[in-house]
Amino acid sequence: MFSKILIANRGEIACRVIRTAKRMGIKTVAVYSDADARAPHVRMADESVRLGPAPAAQSYLDAELILDAVRATGAEAVHPGYGFLSERESFALALKEAGVAFIGPPPHAIAAMGDKIESKKLARDAGVNVVPGYLGDIATTDEAVTIAADIGFPVMMKASAGGGGKGMRLAYSEQDVREGFEATKREGLASFGDDRVFIEKFIEDPRHIEIQVLGDQHGTILYLGERECSIQRRHQKVVEEAPSPFVTPEMRRAMGEQAVALARAVGYYSAGTVELIVNGADASGQGFYFLEMNTRLQVEHPVTEEVTGLDLVEQMIRVAAGEKLAFGQEDVRLDGWSIENRVYAEDPYRGFLPSTGRLVRYQPPATIDDLRSSRAQSRGADETAVQRPSTALGTNGGGVSDSIVRVDDGVFEGGEVSMFYDPMIAKLITWAPTREAAIDAQVEALDAFDIQGIGHNVDFLSALMQHPRFRSGEITTGFIAEEYPDGFTGAPTDETLTADLSAIAALIGSVHERRASLIDGQLNGPVPVPEDHVVRLDGGAEHRVHFELDKVVVDGAEPQVLEAEYEPGQRLVRARVGSRQRTVLVAKDGRSWKMTTRGATHRVTVMTPLVAELARHMIEKVAPDLSRYLLAPMPGLLTRLDVKAGDKVEAGQPIAVVEAMKMENILRAEKSATVKATPVGAGESLSVDQVIVEFE
Repeated sequence: MFSKILIANRGEIACRVIRTAKRMGIKTVAVYSDADARAPHVRMADESVRLGPAPAAQSYLDAELILDAVRATGAEAVHPGYGFLSERESFALALKEAGVAFIGPPPHAIAAMGDKIESKKLARDAGVNVVPGYLGDIATTDEAVTIAADIGFPVMMKASAGGGGKGMRLAYSEQDVREGFEATKREGLASFGDDRVFIEKFIEDPRHIEIQVLGDQHGTILYLGERECSIQRRHQKVVEEAPSPFVTPEMRRAMGEQAVALARAVGYYSAGTVELIVNGADASGQGFYFLEMNTRLQVEHPVTEEVTGLDLVEQMIRVAAGEKLAFGQEDVRLDGWSIENRVYAEDPYRGFLPSTGRLVRYQPPATIDDLRSSRAQSRGADETAVQRPSTALGTNGGGVSDSIVRVDDGVFEGGEVSMFYDPMIAKLITWAPTREAAIDAQVEALDAFDIQGIGHNVDFLSALMQHPRFRSGEITTGFIAEEYPDGFTGAPTDETLTADLSAIAALIGSVHERRASLIDGQLNGPVPVPEDHVVRLDGGAEHRVHFELDKVVVDGAEPQVLEAEYEPGQRLVRARVGSRQRTVLVAKDGRSWKMTTRGATHRVTVMTPLVAELARHMIEKVAPDLSRYLLAPMPGLLTRLDVKAGDKVEAGQPIAVVEAMKMENILRAEKSATVKATPVGAGESLSVDQVIVEFE
């Protein structure tokens, strides 16, 4: 076994690998850019080496710098994590030539599967179902238009070396191809150094399902069940779960056997994932097609770990050290259900635009370090085969029984979410005996996430978990676009929740009123706190709240028990209203409070009945009209400006392109107008809400 390994990555995956290595008694080396000098993975490792400036091309993507760090520290092996150099054949070869083990597959397998065009040909030859399409090199937009028309719309344009949702464009028409082909080439070149693009038929009503494979260097290759990854936005996975609510045992076996056949055809070992697109309307389970093989650990690997009891990072390390797998296909069993939500630094209320800046506050749901699951050990299998990863695990404190909450992250309170890297903040993973219980555990854990300083998608994730269609399991990759066609405005709130919020808000208001009366030196003793309050929620809805000892009455309904502990300044309030558990984030907002729970934030004002009556006659301020301006929706680079002063534009017409986090965002006119001025030009850096175009 290795005595020291270097992790050629950053963030949560670097932390994830370090935890397992420490548990195995292996020393670790972290590498970092200037932007990550104080990052958690640097502090967790036994040693650390600076690579260079913040841009990935000058740090994490520079193989020579990584090799220098390996030589300087005497590391015997390198774990690449995912992204960056994890699927670079040249990097794996360079390590091999240096006598350093690569904790991943052999270089020839990376090369074979890394080229999306060639990998589809290999899959076809191995007897794997492949999507109809054109696998040759496409040179021009006109050629792409012709090929797309021959295949038949809709089609998907993909960068040959792409992955992670980058370098992909869906086209329903010739115009879509003309607008998207060159952008796909540019994204492929910027993200992967390869601008080749291929086109294939887009499977409608698709589900995205992937098979986890694991092999050793002695010829054993296994499949570890499937993951459902259909909840996506712009081809980027948002929610993953294992197993899939759609896949039958027969379908799982057919998918698994084809995945193993492909892995065997390229001499694969280590952990890898075969991604499939599945016809969700095909109840027979035979309508699945090969998409690609990821020759690395996947972001969503924790859900497989939770249902199998395996630590995939440990297995990768053992395989790289030459050990045989300690179990066979018959030992792989799926226990319960696991769901992962990706918490991103993006603002779902503003079209999911990336958000960067300082994490003024970061408090994930309460967890306990290194909690072991007795479920895996109870199977009687070899302990090395079922050892659960050492990570942030904890029983759910929100009231969901028999569930486990796990948080994989690599950020810290006071740290920066940088524009240079992926905007992921954390991964929230839950396990429970059933899918419904795992979903409920997600909702309660999301309620306890406290993130301030940057935009984040916690509200949106909670809304997804509560959505009836998601809970039914009837999902496709079009779920988000279909269910939120006009964007996200917050999760729906029912009358029971608003009544409970009003009761909790009135209690909080009473605490502050009592505190104010006790510290007011101008008063002769404390002033009695009124038993009646009027609570006004955003939108103008009002509830009358009356306290009777330990019970609360809202709008004259039946009295209910209200239990909660609150101190002024407290952020997280756990309360019980009647039989319902509520976890609410509370923040002072002027004379009001912002209360966040169940995927929505409410501005709540607590008043006495007299003050409420006076407030009804106050005049509200009107926000300024900004409709004459095209504003930068995110910090980024203005790569293209398609208009000039005097131009007339129509609704939907592309006006500018802003690049942020290696993704191109096309900004379009919202209505017909005439351009008055363009204060900025192509090539300039933009801040949020900076004026790009002013209209007459």
